[in-house]
Amino acid sequence: QQKAKTLHEREREIKAARGEIIDRNGKVLATNKAVCTISVIHSQITDPERVIQVLADELGIEKEMIRKRVEKVSSREKIKTNVEKETGDRIRAYELDGVKIDEDFKRYYPYGNLASKVLGFTGGDNQGIIGLEVKYENYLKGVNGMILTTTDARGIELADTLEDRVEPVSGDTLQVSLDYNIQEYAQQAAEKVMEEKQADAVVILILNPKTGEIYACVNAPEFDLNAPFTLPEGTDAALNDEEKQAMLNQMWRNRSINDTYEPGSIFKVFTASAALEEGVVKEEDTFYCPGYKLVEDRRIRCARTTGHGSETFVQGVQNSCNPVFIEVGMRLGTENFYKYFEKFGLMGKTGVDLPGEAATIMHKKENVGQVELATMSFGQSFQVTPMQMATTVCSLVNGGKRITPHFGIAVYDAESGEKEETISYGKRKRILSKETSEKMRKILETVVSEGGGKKAQIEGYRIGGKTATSQTLPRSANRYIGSFIGFAPADDPQVAAMAIIYNPQGIYYGGTIAAPVVRDIFDNILPYLGIEREENP
Repeated sequence: QQKAKTLHEREREIKAARGEIIDRNGKVLATNKAVCTISVIHSQITDPERVIQVLADELGIEKEMIRKRVEKVSSREKIKTNVEKETGDRIRAYELDGVKIDEDFKRYYPYGNLASKVLGFTGGDNQGIIGLEVKYENYLKGVNGMILTTTDARGIELADTLEDRVEPVSGDTLQVSLDYNIQEYAQQAAEKVMEEKQADAVVILILNPKTGEIYACVNAPEFDLNAPFTLPEGTDAALNDEEKQAMLNQMWRNRSINDTYEPGSIFKVFTASAALEEGVVKEEDTFYCPGYKLVEDRRIRCARTTGHGSETFVQGVQNSCNPVFIEVGMRLGTENFYKYFEKFGLMGKTGVDLPGEAATIMHKKENVGQVELATMSFGQSFQVTPMQMATTVCSLVNGGKRITPHFGIAVYDAESGEKEETISYGKRKRILSKETSEKMRKILETVVSEGGGKKAQIEGYRIGGKTATSQTLPRSANRYIGSFIGFAPADDPQVAAMAIIYNPQGIYYGGTIAAPVVRDIFDNILPYLGIEREENP
């Protein structure tokens, strides 16, 4: 009986709608478009020539390819998937025996390239491939349904028998911390500076320094999520499949998480915090900068080759003076340097909810001599991800608690709209005392009001920040990275923004090219976030 039943039953899958991805305000960032899958069942076709002609005309496929499928003796042959619904409806109207038009879904991204490397995309089977689509696959995927029909011995469906139908269950809705308006504005700012500076790439991260929620994550150039396998214009058409795939992988990479870089002077926030916490330096301590510092047999120069002369520690931070930080690094010592590197969370990963996060590339402690300690103290000779750097600075100025940067906020049932789960990220661990964190906020506010970050000033707002200019390896290539991280309001940070410009042409200093990008972003998003200007800041 069971064998007979199996012989006479045909199963057809009904695809489940994938769960939507919505931003923090409920705006839909990823949804579904109704499409069709067109198949043929050989034993049920009564007029093969008409079937071949209609499908060739409507689907734009060569007749010979369709003929092979139509003539193949099998239970079911797919002709084409992801067919527009209108086309499917037209084919249905021909009432062709043996042609099946099944409902299906195709992923659709209403805003094209918005946050492309964060959202990610799906493959032909509607399964997540990169980004949040793959990270939250279990919530988003849904459960497919089934149509069960009975056939006669020749495989022809019996008209007078009822078909069993198991309805599909839609995937859950994922709410993320991204804010469509902030992401859109930051993306425009990144594209603008990338074009002006003829840069290779631009990364912009905007997050809440208290909670770790990421409002924007830009990795310019972005790509079109609705055509993720299309290479950029001007790509060599003669590439083989392996070369094409390598280029696609590069196009999909999220630099802020997948790639590391030498952070340069932004890292001085770390050295200053550790030294103040350890008590090896005070704000009023004085230093002398002749334009360089001799460490063993090396002459390590300051960005200002003529030197800063006599300066306090606070002025050393404002001036981003390398000799001051080399001296502070020496006072801290290798043991303490590594102790704080570990304590501040830089040895591990941030735990951001995206796949492929890169780990820090760091010297082994036993291999660190005076020269390595000197260069590390001002952010060179080791590598971190931009996300790690932004997270660490936020954690040092938010009162001293380490945050987990994240996108996922909550999961909702697609049918009822009821919240099923609030995504949590564990208890925030204290990594710095409140007192040292407050000192750092004050010092970094003076970097913007009096020091190298002046181009990030906005009237009516208290902004803290740090500039950086680092050189990529090999040093002989003369390729630079200009960056700036800022937070506001400086006395109680509600938002932090970091801009990194890779290989800009012409002027490459972070204070000159990256600080104005953050200023423009703050100018627009601070009022939007409800952070009011002060009368007498």
